[in-house]
Amino acid sequence: MTARVVVIGGGIIGLATALALTRQRPDAGVTVLEKEKQLASHQTGRNSGVIHSGIYYRPGSAKATLGVKGHASMIRFCSEHGIRYEQCGKLIVAVTELEQERLGGLAERAASNGVRCRLVDRQEMAELEPNVTGRAALEVPGTAIVDYRQVGQGMADLLRAAGVDIRLGQAGVGLAEGPAGVTVKTNDGPLAASAVVNCAGLWSDRVARLHQRTRRQVVIAPFRGEYYDVVRPPGAPPLISRLIYPVPDPVYPFLGVHLTRGIHGHLHAGPNAVLALARHGYSWRDVDARDLAELATFPGMWRLGARHWREGGRELYRSLRRHAFGEAVRRMVPVIEDDQLVRAPSGVRAQALSRRGELLDDFVIETSGRVVDVINAPSPGATASLEIGEVVAARAAALLD
Repeated sequence: MTARVVVIGGGIIGLATALALTRQRPDAGVTVLEKEKQLASHQTGRNSGVIHSGIYYRPGSAKATLGVKGHASMIRFCSEHGIRYEQCGKLIVAVTELEQERLGGLAERAASNGVRCRLVDRQEMAELEPNVTGRAALEVPGTAIVDYRQVGQGMADLLRAAGVDIRLGQAGVGLAEGPAGVTVKTNDGPLAASAVVNCAGLWSDRVARLHQRTRRQVVIAPFRGEYYDVVRPPGAPPLISRLIYPVPDPVYPFLGVHLTRGIHGHLHAGPNAVLALARHGYSWRDVDARDLAELATFPGMWRLGARHWREGGRELYRSLRRHAFGEAVRRMVPVIEDDQLVRAPSGVRAQALSRRGELLDDFVIETSGRVVDVINAPSPGATASLEIGEVVAARAAALLD
């Protein structure tokens, strides 16, 4: 069979890219391949559901530019298509003197990125959130919450209405590029295309290597984000009204253990980040020999471990001991007890890792021949998905001319 553009991956970025293609090139003839039996099975359906404001990211980076624009686009998309969201805001709480100093730098970064925020002192923080303690905080009113699985379903409905062919249970297992286009080998037979877009998320590096016959420059390191639900007595008043985040350590691309109100009424704490033993490693029981072998033979993994083994050990300790996880939460919200923390479903973050042992911080989108690869799109990837989709679709559309 023939399609003009094949999108590999039915997560939120693949769906957003397909949606953008239907607008940019109505003649694109888009087919979306998703190897699972349902859309948005992995990162899209297993994240914390935050529509990020764009405060954290280096000014001028793709994360900053697309994240800030993506916040507005996502809010608008949800409003236009009847998807429930809540703009509840966020407090970034400084507990130590060093963290308080870092708040000023975050405020400057927010100003550079065009994100509205304000510094609040200890007294005002207590008035805003009586159960939160710290030296000071940064209030970010634009932060919102949503169910990204519902967002993905909304995108899929629009795609089907536009005639896009969404194929579930079909994986792209081979790419053969020729002068006339690309043959995508699937578990259901070959598919001829003029251009291919790789939005495979946790498997994006493997799909890229199907057509880039070079040594591994980047691999996806799967980091499991472990969450707990905070269980409150029936009828108890809400513990927080905003999202509560720590001041992030600039050395790492993770935001630390925080408290997130879910759009469906739950409150969860996390994530605690540990290296997963499989790309679908949602628990310690999920082990994949191929995934482990790829990491063990990649020099960047050893270099990363040599530099950050102490922090990795702390994350591992919190993974194995609920009390240690609770202590991380109680830095900001001391009233939460260990017995209020109940294990919740985990997610796995697709984090690109270089041969030098660097966790790639920004979005990475590459074009090679007739294939566009989205190699790295971690948080705020879901927030920025509509804007990332526009960029990727424009590259794919150019391959059709």
